[in-house]
Amino acid sequence: MSQSSPKVGLVSLGCPKALVDSELIVTRLRSEGYDISPSYQGADLVVVNTCGFIDSAVAESLDAIGEALNENGKVIVTGCLGAKGDVVREVHPSVLAVTGPHAADEVLEHVHAHLPKPHDPFVDLVPAAGVKLTPRHYAYLKISEGCNHRCTFCIIPSLRGDLESRPVADVLREASNLARAGVKELLVVSQDTSAYGVDVKYRTGFHDGRPVRTRMTELVEELGRHGIWVRLHYVYPYPHVDEVIPLMKAGKVLPYLDIPFQHASQKVLKLMKRPANVDNVLARIKRWREECPELVIRSTFIVGFPGETEQDFEELLAFLQEAELDRVGCFTYSPVEGAVANELPGALPEEVKEARLARLMQVQAEISERRLARRVGEVMQVLVDEIDDEGTAICRSYADAPEIDGLVFVEDSAGMTVGEFATVRIVEANEHDLWGERVAP
Repeated sequence: MSQSSPKVGLVSLGCPKALVDSELIVTRLRSEGYDISPSYQGADLVVVNTCGFIDSAVAESLDAIGEALNENGKVIVTGCLGAKGDVVREVHPSVLAVTGPHAADEVLEHVHAHLPKPHDPFVDLVPAAGVKLTPRHYAYLKISEGCNHRCTFCIIPSLRGDLESRPVADVLREASNLARAGVKELLVVSQDTSAYGVDVKYRTGFHDGRPVRTRMTELVEELGRHGIWVRLHYVYPYPHVDEVIPLMKAGKVLPYLDIPFQHASQKVLKLMKRPANVDNVLARIKRWREECPELVIRSTFIVGFPGETEQDFEELLAFLQEAELDRVGCFTYSPVEGAVANELPGALPEEVKEARLARLMQVQAEISERRLARRVGEVMQVLVDEIDDEGTAICRSYADAPEIDGLVFVEDSAGMTVGEFATVRIVEANEHDLWGERVAP
């Protein structure tokens, strides 16, 4: 890339779905001949992709915009915070432009207006898989935008709209390009992965000359053809989720489900407008594990929701004890501007929320420690994410998604390569992580 190429900096905040938006923006910029600057000082302007889901994310995004303005001066804002009215302009009136989420076309238009694109873009320098912001060996694959649910604590539909499934041919073409580029793990993300295709009535598309329905089960079957790890995130427990368990047992997709249960009290779930029946959920978890014993389940929960009583919270703890989920994230309820739940009676003091969070995480730590202890002596395939300065390989097993789950540490990394698979025997465990030793091939 010529030194005279205009340079754009990018700050990407928020969830993996926002990261995919950032990757698309970077890909488009590179395809038009722009260079991507790793620093504020080296950039002609900066794009900040924001998050606006909860108050702390809004604050982080506004701080990031302020930092970019101070360090560079020319800033275009995109992402979820841009969809929340005039919040950005009120705090930072000097930004060049503001757009909402999944708005690559608008972002490029604003970049063009303030930093004209080169006359001779080097399109051939952009790989078919696009420009990724993740390590080369894994990538997020976003299959839809928006959500049809109306959970009372969430404003995603107002930020990103109703469910809009990507054409199955486009998703599968992107997956094929990523696999050919050497990606070893695809992380399927959306706001509601189980609902993929509902909005287009499971329309049939075509990939490699084959008809493929726009539906989660058929999508997973196709993704499984690449022979790499495929990990499913944000899966609501609809009845058809049962159909992917045999695919997990057959090795077509990782035996890993990320299901955001959010709570276990029927009363609280009703207040949240979450579809769930705890007894049915427990029965299905039991049935899934009987069919596929390797299955790992992660989930997230909210404690301190308006109206949550001590009895409701105890029901949640009892659910955790019985379900024995492998990985759990938990948050205290945080009022989000525009969320229906803000109007519910029974708001709880912060100290009560924090105490319940601590109690839940202590219970889950004990559960996790028991489950991970069973791994000791097991031989597992791991993907090497990093080798540190001391020569320790930092890896993940099929049970571990990047950033949110545990790790597998191998102190003697001789013969191991970042971005490649290795076989290890587990020798130690705690409540979060595992330690292994290399098994000769």
